[in-house]
Amino acid sequence: MNEFYHKFYSQYLQHDFEMLVFGHSGYPIVMFPKAGCRYYEMKDSGVINDLSDHIEAGKIKVFCPDTIDYESWYNYNIDPASRVNKHLQYQQTILKDVIGFARHELDTEQVGLVGFEFGAYHAMNLAFRYPDFVSGLYCMGGTYDIKRHIMGFYNDNCYFNNPPDYIPGLNDEWHLKYLKKMDIRFCIGSNDQYFMENLYLSELLGGKDIKHWFEMCHGKGNDFEYYKTKLRSFLE
Repeated sequence: MNEFYHKFYSQYLQHDFEMLVFGHSGYPIVMFPKAGCRYYEMKDSGVINDLSDHIEAGKIKVFCPDTIDYESWYNYNIDPASRVNKHLQYQQTILKDVIGFARHELDTEQVGLVGFEFGAYHAMNLAFRYPDFVSGLYCMGGTYDIKRHIMGFYNDNCYFNNPPDYIPGLNDEWHLKYLKKMDIRFCIGSNDQYFMENLYLSELLGGKDIKHWFEMCHGKGNDFEYYKTKLRSFLE
């Protein structure tokens, strides 16, 4: 299996940014790990190994960018407005330097996004904000409401980066056209503390007639090993 290490300077974050890429061809998948984990987490935790047959067969090519969650949403040493702004810088890095790179590498207009736990927030928010770039969204054990990280602070940037808030207002035909074509699948354990948050998102999507697959894993909590198996089934 081909493995490539990339390190480049992000003009948006104004520091170096790292990424691992696995595979040689196929459907491009950008994969976000849990909060605070590094670009090598998907390899170290066995996710890449579990998908190695698909990668080696050229069915998918996986892009694993770094995260900066402890510089942004989880950085409680800076004020909430600065946390939001740092997230926006990260978002531009992903859009321009990761998704843009993946689209160019594989000569395709759209990619798939995968996220585990808080990584699912990044995947879902990007997919819903920029649906013309995304054809598949696969989230495991996600947490999506960023208000818990901003302690009462709220502005337009918060609203437009908080899926539970802006999804009800998605009424324009352009957004809905792409979202209704997107393959959207997410799952969470019935005992996970964020289960109701996921259920609420499913209800919001249903209210917009956006087709999606929401799976409740009965009796499961935050079970990463189980989520790994679900990702494989989502990508079959």
